[in-house]
Amino acid sequence: MTEKILLCGNEAIAEAAIQSGCRYYYGYPITPQNEISAYMSYRMPQVGGTFIQAESELAAINMVYGTATTGKRVLTSSSGPGISLKQEGISYLAGSELPAVIVNVMRAGPGLGNITPSQADYFQATRGGGHGDYRTIVLAPASVQESADLTKRAFVLADKYRIPVMLLLDGMQGQMREPVLIEPLKETEQFDKSWCLTGCKGRKPNIARSLYLEDKALPDLNERLLKRYAEIEKREIDVDQYKTGDADIVIVAYGTPARMCRSMVDLFRKKGVKVGLFRPITLWPFPYDLLEKTSKHTQEYLVVEWSAGQLIEDVRLALGKSKPIHFHGVLGGRLMKINEVESKLDSIIANMGAHI
Repeated sequence: MTEKILLCGNEAIAEAAIQSGCRYYYGYPITPQNEISAYMSYRMPQVGGTFIQAESELAAINMVYGTATTGKRVLTSSSGPGISLKQEGISYLAGSELPAVIVNVMRAGPGLGNITPSQADYFQATRGGGHGDYRTIVLAPASVQESADLTKRAFVLADKYRIPVMLLLDGMQGQMREPVLIEPLKETEQFDKSWCLTGCKGRKPNIARSLYLEDKALPDLNERLLKRYAEIEKREIDVDQYKTGDADIVIVAYGTPARMCRSMVDLFRKKGVKVGLFRPITLWPFPYDLLEKTSKHTQEYLVVEWSAGQLIEDVRLALGKSKPIHFHGVLGGRLMKINEVESKLDSIIANMGAHI
């Protein structure tokens, strides 16, 4: 593409995956991510790729596993209940050191909940979600353009670290439409693919597995993964800080709520109140140190999210009890109104009194 086109977030993710060299998609329908499957169903044949609507989420993630063993770029997508069903397979991918990209377009829960936007899968995504000691890189876009850009980044990171990468966005981002420019991914980094299963004629066989019964084999894998995760934490943290350099109050939010809060920063700056926005783009690894650095001048924090309070746990880990941390969230897929955030900020400012 050489010019911007109007796409919803789900479609932008699908096209960006194709432009990243992904030629395999396996999924199962669930709202609010169905546009990804629909888009892939007609685009994949056009580019010589493979689209399969699997018989279940379990089948889809295991198809991803099979393709990932060959080193090919592969995508699957779902929403909360479907991601729960995929968790065993995601753990197998991590345990087998296989790259893959998984998209979770969040809906409200628990259970089947409803189809309205939510951010209640934060814990599931950032804590691995499945069994065993493992991590997935988690990227959180805040616009349709960023959804496309982070999809490209997800495929690069997956190959670079041989790790599952999750794109986490709320249902509103998946559905909303914005102009977006999606160009083919230009890669400068070459990735070692000597581990792939491509047929072993003329070389020692490669094996993809997550079962380690030999003495010390599993501890060795765990240690190798921990070293890899430490390298990711060192090199891949990403955050968007908007006017946090001198802020007395910092709002912490991601996804659609962060877009709402950005406008609140501008509104309160016009009122003479120094408010800033800290938006983590990598939810794992979380930018603990960068958030902690803001506490040198920031007096109070407000966490805004579409859940009962999950992001706030990482904010507490970053700040401890050094500064007051306030919270505003909505439940059950109810859409947050912008004046709710304004009222919460007014309340914080009123209690701060002379400190402003």
